[in-house]
Amino acid sequence: MLTPKTLQEYYNAGKNISEILRNEYNTLSNTSEIIEIAYDLQSGSYTKAMQNADVYALKQLYSQTIAQTILSLDTPCSLLEAGIGEATTLSGVIKHMGYPLQSYGFDISWSRVAHAKKWLEHEKIFNHSLCTGDLLHIPFGDDSIDVVYTSHSIEPNGGSEEPILKELYRVAKKYLILLEPGYELANSVAKERMDSHGYCKNLVNISLSLGYDVIKHSLFPHTINPLNPTAITIIRKNNPSPTISQDVFACPKYKTPLEKINEVYFSPEALSVYPIIGGIPCLRVENSVFASKYKDFFGNATVPEGTLFA
Repeated sequence: MLTPKTLQEYYNAGKNISEILRNEYNTLSNTSEIIEIAYDLQSGSYTKAMQNADVYALKQLYSQTIAQTILSLDTPCSLLEAGIGEATTLSGVIKHMGYPLQSYGFDISWSRVAHAKKWLEHEKIFNHSLCTGDLLHIPFGDDSIDVVYTSHSIEPNGGSEEPILKELYRVAKKYLILLEPGYELANSVAKERMDSHGYCKNLVNISLSLGYDVIKHSLFPHTINPLNPTAITIIRKNNPSPTISQDVFACPKYKTPLEKINEVYFSPEALSVYPIIGGIPCLRVENSVFASKYKDFFGNATVPEGTLFA
């Protein structure tokens, strides 16, 4: 029987945790649980790799090009990396934007968000709000972020491309930028590898089928792994909501505003609380605790949303 401790030992031995779990659960696709476990076990490896001068330089070039792409489209006031990992991309993007803006990030793994928070502090980037979250149930309001982008975070979610695209598009106010495996633009060897890992594919055609305004799709000039070439897909958000919401974090189940009460976020619609662990709001549906009477006990302690991350 596989236990978390056994999986940790497998990871330390260099085994592919996602593959082990897919075999264990008899599935060809990576479930949210598989993705969470695999990425949580490897947390810390991305920031550790940044100690290598060549890796750091390539990452800076990668993030600089993302920033330049964003600035060629708009001068956003807010930016979200969906699937932030350890913030090794977001940190560079923010630096290369060249002006202060509010940034956000979420990841399915608490440990990765903790490393992201630590890395951003190391890079002296403080104007950010991080939380746990799932691409299938993003804990942000409709049209709440000017520019939303991903960097190989849809990647392990092969088979769930359409619902993830719908969620990302919902949250973006102006543009959605996808930096994901360029399956359709890759050679046969790379495609075989992507298939074996259960990577995403067909993002452009799915976006077009949903009626999205795809204004660019091509290979990105910087790829860390030649067998996993990055493609950039830019989607323009047409006719976003004219209202400007002051609420950013939202109930992942109902997409409605959350109330910050004491050390939790309360969802009036879900009648549930979402804990804050180590300063990180845990805003996955699975993180919620049903507590219909929470406000009866602590309702007078409401703090305006957003003050936690001043």
